[in-house]
Amino acid sequence: MTEEQTNEPPRGHVRIIYLGPVAPHWEVEGVFGDRATIDSFRDRALARLLLLPPHDPQFRRNRERVVRDAERELLILEWDLGVPEEQQQAS
Repeated sequence: MTEEQTNEPPRGHVRIIYLGPVAPHWEVEGVFGDRATIDSFRDRALARLLLLPPHDPQFRRNRERVVRDAERELLILEWDLGVPEEQQQAS
């Protein structure tokens, strides 16, 4: 991120929720922000996550890509994987 970007307020807040082992696995919902920005972010995030459960090795790489995308768009990103944070880091 450039110094200019870090001083700007967030443009929105997005929550990514793990729905369970049956596809589709993910839901991306906007908490606040510009609807067009959130919708385009949702499309890109779901393209990376749609068929990946959290235990899939590809999930970790794609999650990092989603995080970087949110940073570029100045979005607050929240993950709800359905397990406590300590268990997420242990796996």
